[in-house]
Amino acid sequence: MRRYFGTDGIRGLANRHPMTPEMGMRLGQVLAWYFGKDHPEPRILIGKDPRRSSYIFEFAVAAGACSMGASTYQVGPLPTPAIAFLTQSMRAQAGVMISASHNPFEDNGIKVFGSDGYKLPDDTEAHLEDLLDRGFPEEDRPVGQDLGRAYRISDAQGRYIVFAQEAFPQDLSLRGLRIVIDCANGAGYRVGPSILEELGAQVIERGVWPDGTNINRRCGALHPEFMAEAVVQEGASLGIALDGDGDRLILSDEKGRIVDGDAVMALIGTQMLAEGRLAKNTVVATIMSNLGLDRCIQQAGGAVVRTRVGDRYVLERMRADGFSFGGEQSGHMIFLDHATTGDGLVSALQVLATMVRSGRPLSELADRMERFPQVHRKLRVSRKPPLEELPTVRRAVEAAEREMGESGRTVVRYSGTENVLRVMVECPSEELACVLADRIVDAATEALN
Repeated sequence: MRRYFGTDGIRGLANRHPMTPEMGMRLGQVLAWYFGKDHPEPRILIGKDPRRSSYIFEFAVAAGACSMGASTYQVGPLPTPAIAFLTQSMRAQAGVMISASHNPFEDNGIKVFGSDGYKLPDDTEAHLEDLLDRGFPEEDRPVGQDLGRAYRISDAQGRYIVFAQEAFPQDLSLRGLRIVIDCANGAGYRVGPSILEELGAQVIERGVWPDGTNINRRCGALHPEFMAEAVVQEGASLGIALDGDGDRLILSDEKGRIVDGDAVMALIGTQMLAEGRLAKNTVVATIMSNLGLDRCIQQAGGAVVRTRVGDRYVLERMRADGFSFGGEQSGHMIFLDHATTGDGLVSALQVLATMVRSGRPLSELADRMERFPQVHRKLRVSRKPPLEELPTVRRAVEAAEREMGESGRTVVRYSGTENVLRVMVECPSEELACVLADRIVDAATEALN
């Protein structure tokens, strides 16, 4: 059982276990020791989102790393994919992103990347957990000139902007497009508008005024309806909504209709198939993606394979089997030909390139997938016992699956980042899906609360 790391790093209420400054300092020490075994002067890159508590963890991780002889390079507020890219390009031994992504501002989290720009594998995180519990005796800590130094990198934003723009074809321009971008008052608030403006777009900014407490609040990918309203009001060509750490994307077409990750995967997947760019003609998605995605890709001559929920599992399957494109319904999109992790801005540029080349609006392009009705429910829980140990929940799920037969499916799982049980029911009848989802939630409520 994991003690600290979840599906996306360590996460929790800031200043409460495990997200305490003491934990941040211990993690900095552990990373310096672990990645310094083969590097006598390890380098650790540190980025963050604009939450108020991010300052605490930025300095705590840096202090811990320097106390064990590592040098730290602090780049300030930047999206998670920027930290992955910079870790690799600056030849750092590890990269740290301080963010709780889509969680409320009171939460925070710490994600770690290896020197190759990829998130750490499960066995490495398990080893780090053991080191966090063990700690380091005082006599093992360096002194004097062997202590590390801390640096602040001033041009990191420009480096990432250039990297992201490389995902947009050189022969194309965004001139003539009016684009609403909502950066969720998060980590992409500076680089997002700059990338689009430099490529020629007229940019209408939303969610670019972080105050430390307003990240994800009525804005960004969690609340794309506000971005969609702005698209209609401004007569824009489309809208782009990022989440708090900038690694996922939700769109709005010019009519104000929301375009989620499944629709984007259908759009980009079929385009890559047509151009012969989709490795092994396969899109990688999670168990939460709509069945309509499978049908759309299959009709275009490709296939969809599925993984557990979490972009790390999508990425693991892509790397293991040589696939090049995958993502999640929630908007994480991974283009392995360009990046090592999900990137909301790179994903948006792929969609924009397809729009510009085809000369067609997003409303037409996003209609490639015929969606099955999907009903989602979530239940806050105080504990997470294995679902197979909850007979009433198991019986409710089995009854729902019998009633739907082969025309539908259920997904019942705990969130990897919150104390939440998530229930999804998908079938041709939305009314039936609602009834069955509510029955499962009722059974779970009785069993867990």
